[in-house]
Amino acid sequence: MEIKRVVVTGLGALTPIGNTVEQYWNGLVNGVSGAAPITYFDATKFKTRFACELKNFDVKDFIDRKEARKMDRFTQYAMVAADEAILDSKLNLESLNKDRAGVIWGAGIGGLETFQNEVLNFASGDGTPRFNPFFIPKMIADIAPGQISIKYGFRGPNFATVSACASSSNAIIDALNYIRLGYADVMVSGGSEATVTIAGIGGFNALQALSTRNDDPATASRPFDKDRDGFVSGEGAGALILEEYEHAIARGAKIYAEVGGGGLSADAYHITAPHPEGLGARNVMLNCLKDAGLKPEDVDAINMHGTSTPLGDIAESKAIMEVFGEHAYTLNINSTKSMTGHLLGAAGAVEAIASILAIKHGIVPPTINHFTDDDQIDSKLNFTFNKAQKRDVKIAMSNTFGFGGHNACVLFKKFE
Repeated sequence: MEIKRVVVTGLGALTPIGNTVEQYWNGLVNGVSGAAPITYFDATKFKTRFACELKNFDVKDFIDRKEARKMDRFTQYAMVAADEAILDSKLNLESLNKDRAGVIWGAGIGGLETFQNEVLNFASGDGTPRFNPFFIPKMIADIAPGQISIKYGFRGPNFATVSACASSSNAIIDALNYIRLGYADVMVSGGSEATVTIAGIGGFNALQALSTRNDDPATASRPFDKDRDGFVSGEGAGALILEEYEHAIARGAKIYAEVGGGGLSADAYHITAPHPEGLGARNVMLNCLKDAGLKPEDVDAINMHGTSTPLGDIAESKAIMEVFGEHAYTLNINSTKSMTGHLLGAAGAVEAIASILAIKHGIVPPTINHFTDDDQIDSKLNFTFNKAQKRDVKIAMSNTFGFGGHNACVLFKKFE
């Protein structure tokens, strides 16, 4: 069976350091932190009182108020990012065969705020069941791709992927494969998340997963630093337009990069902790390289999962050394979560965009907030600490790992 080539022809981003792709990239290159005190609710009594919220974002600037009220924030974010990506792609929606255009979207949790608020409203009442008629369709994770397809009339494959923090990387890999195998010409793919909520912050605090550096939020996300104490919760969305190569060429599309391949694996170890030797992380990178038909020494850069957790950063660094050997020391590796925080189900898409733009611009964004080396992490690795570095990036990989031991890795190639 012929395996078709797949390229990226549109991008959309809504992030804590920029509400468009251009703003997001500028924030990355300049090492901007998106962390600040929480404004969405009173976090005074919480162990963690800060997060990476969106800045200067008003959904009414993008979506009619009546329609927006029918959507949880994670769906609103999805719609905004998808709109930017579709506009960027310059697809002709009039002539496009919409039976061969689809949407595969990732969300680790979905409508958490909607669920939270409906339960709080019920609990504060007299016991009479009064629920919003849109409660269920606002909450379910698959509503985001459904809403995107409804708006644009895309009648091809349409579903959501849910694999915690690997969700949107899974979505991209599925979209890649649907096009590769000839089931679609164009796919909108990516992910969104909106868990800066009472339940989200409270739940992750209970897991002891979040940084509690309340005195200095801007430096709280510090991947690979000796004094890291957990991740910083983020929110937003990332969208990619994946397109079959011949279809893109025929319409004269702008091509950002080629999607070289994707890999999947499971740790099969623990519900929240990574395998201590990075076994799943090792396997997912090897699987990705095999799928792309490339060798470890072909890779130039890796946007690591790098959440700033004590165990995760060590395990992933070990895995990179095992996969790449001596070549690991020639790589530029980084964690953009040091700036955006952890966007959970949206992380894979937002970080894939960073990898694609690193290829396009020849710049690897930094891992900010590095102060002290960790003697359990090889200090000879180039983590692109604190300042962006220029580099001709031909091959870039993006790692995402999720609770439950879910691992996904996507590889992008300079388009030639």
